[in-house]
Amino acid sequence: MSFRAIAASPGFAGKLIVVSAIGLTSTAWLAHRHADVAADDPLSGAAAMTSEAPPHDVAAQAASAVPASESAPAFRVETAVVEHSFSEAAQRLGVDAATTARLARAFSGRLDFQRDLQRGSEIRFVFRNDANSASEAKDSNDVSASKAGGTRDAKSSLDTPIAIRISNGNVSHDLFLYRNLAGKAFYYSADGHAATPSFLRYPVTFTRVSSHFSRRRLDPVTHRIQPHEGVDLAAPVGTPVHATARGTVSFAGWQTGYGKVVKLENFGPYSTTFAHLSRFAKHLKVGQTVSKGQVIGYVGATGWATGPHLHYEVHVDQVAQDPLTVDLPHRDPLQGEDKQRFAQQVALMDPLL
Repeated sequence: MSFRAIAASPGFAGKLIVVSAIGLTSTAWLAHRHADVAADDPLSGAAAMTSEAPPHDVAAQAASAVPASESAPAFRVETAVVEHSFSEAAQRLGVDAATTARLARAFSGRLDFQRDLQRGSEIRFVFRNDANSASEAKDSNDVSASKAGGTRDAKSSLDTPIAIRISNGNVSHDLFLYRNLAGKAFYYSADGHAATPSFLRYPVTFTRVSSHFSRRRLDPVTHRIQPHEGVDLAAPVGTPVHATARGTVSFAGWQTGYGKVVKLENFGPYSTTFAHLSRFAKHLKVGQTVSKGQVIGYVGATGWATGPHLHYEVHVDQVAQDPLTVDLPHRDPLQGEDKQRFAQQVALMDPLL
């Protein structure tokens, strides 16, 4: 059926919106606006894409048939190739530093930007172009900066991606912005799990893994075969060490071999150990509650250490696990109506990535 025949039919009540995107060679059309989508939805106003683009002359007629405000692109897709870092690539596309930091936190459970991204990795952002972005950002001012990259600043609303894909070789990582029914906006993976984990993978910015987790390792100090129940992360003396999850300080002091060490009882069956510290965070004491990301000490070489590094352990039910591969808990995934609405929005955004 031709475009004119469709437009003339009684059931045609939607509006056509031209979607333009950098790197795309054809024009995608969106039709049949869903009237039941809430006005404060991050993706409201989106519509299903047709399988093929209309001819150029039809596109021109459709653009001239609607007001200029309605014919403006609903989304824009921008792509950058990593040359030096994620932040450099994002800011090259106009994403501000605060939003870049929120995205880094949102991806922290999946990627270490300093180690996992390589020169040539591709970053693709989907942005909204309409005024709903500004109202969305304004309405989410109560979202804490520590919570999964919620949008808070109306000034940077147009710089807040509603979908992101990071392609590293043959592996891609996607996140989608969604405002839940409680009114808070967070980033989620395509399956509806919160992006920012409740447990960080890495406690420190490190240069290399100097010694891996092992059940049998030749200790470089004692020269005996014994378990190495953690991972050694090499870093300069004084590098801040962060709690990888909220917890209670169960020990902060000196232990043979460990030197200056902090031990945390985290939630559920998890506990963590941070050893060879040069010093503790100011006012840190046993019984104190610490939050995820809080500085608890600084890298050193105290105890049985051959050089400055952090020895980091993760215990699950008091059994040591490899900190680099252990399954870490995430916040509860979306459920019920939230999950259904989110799935519909992912279906609309995914073709743009």
